[in-house]
Amino acid sequence: MVLTLPTTTRAAIFYGPDDIRLERVPLAAPGPQEVLVRIRACGLCSSETLAWYMQRKAPVPLGHEPAGEVVAAGEGAGVAPGQRVFIHHHAPCLQCRACRRGDYVHCQTWRGTRLVPGGLAEYALVPAQITAADLLPLPASVSDVAAVFVEPLACVVKSLRRARVRPGDRLAVIGLGVMGLLHILLARELQLERLIGVDLLPERLAAARAAGADDVLMGGEDVAARVREATGGGADVVVVTPASLGAIQLGYESVAPGGRIVIFTPVPPEDLWALPVHDMFFREVEIVPTYSAGPNDTREALRRLAEGLPVESLISHRFDLNGAAEGYRLVAQGRALKVVVQP
Repeated sequence: MVLTLPTTTRAAIFYGPDDIRLERVPLAAPGPQEVLVRIRACGLCSSETLAWYMQRKAPVPLGHEPAGEVVAAGEGAGVAPGQRVFIHHHAPCLQCRACRRGDYVHCQTWRGTRLVPGGLAEYALVPAQITAADLLPLPASVSDVAAVFVEPLACVVKSLRRARVRPGDRLAVIGLGVMGLLHILLARELQLERLIGVDLLPERLAAARAAGADDVLMGGEDVAARVREATGGGADVVVVTPASLGAIQLGYESVAPGGRIVIFTPVPPEDLWALPVHDMFFREVEIVPTYSAGPNDTREALRRLAEGLPVESLISHRFDLNGAAEGYRLVAQGRALKVVVQP
């Protein structure tokens, strides 16, 4: 029996914040080491609701948190039809100087690779570079909807690694959307002295408490003082997840001498933070940006999911592909935690 492969697929395309279209786009058959997958589920990322970040790429296919099923594989791909897989939307060459240093996101191959068309589609073509470096078989213990957390959880794995979180640390997470809550879920297992969550929404504070936070603090004018009080002088590590200078400043005011501020989300290029260099120098405060994740991080994330990290409790909404635009609206309005699309 000859398998007839699809030659087109429906995909969600970003044209503007209020202009997400479902379009039918061409789909090539897989060549050597390439893989054609049917998308079984894809998470929506809040970064895709940052208008300044997306508009410069438009029109651009959406979706970079997919889990799929292999439909066809080119020679040398190493996977078989029917196999469920996680697919990273970027992958490094594993050979250049950046890769040898473990700085995978600075590899030129990493920046140039992508799924075709994207993860928010019925089908996608995985290029050979991604197949070789970061296409991972999914164990039976990880469901399709849990697998969409591999990429975002990998970003959190990298964040906590770059922050050099150690047993006995006091850690504060500012912003308790899904990425903040994933930080809470992983950090609770690190033998911390104190784990604190900060947000403006009561339901997110409750979710952080359920995820394992020792203390949850409602945001407000005095919240930095309350973080310092709860930690006995400031948090050793403050993870800032919102894309705002105000949140970064709050992180700075909440960190202990000798501590580290993790900037997890970018701000627009024209937004400049007045860095308090004099105070930062004498307090020895470190600023640690963390961008995306590499193959080492995705493997660690998948391991944690296979061990049963309870991420599915963070899913607030599910849609089919027709509901993708509505899902993004909910994320942009702060009315959703994790939205999953199952085409």
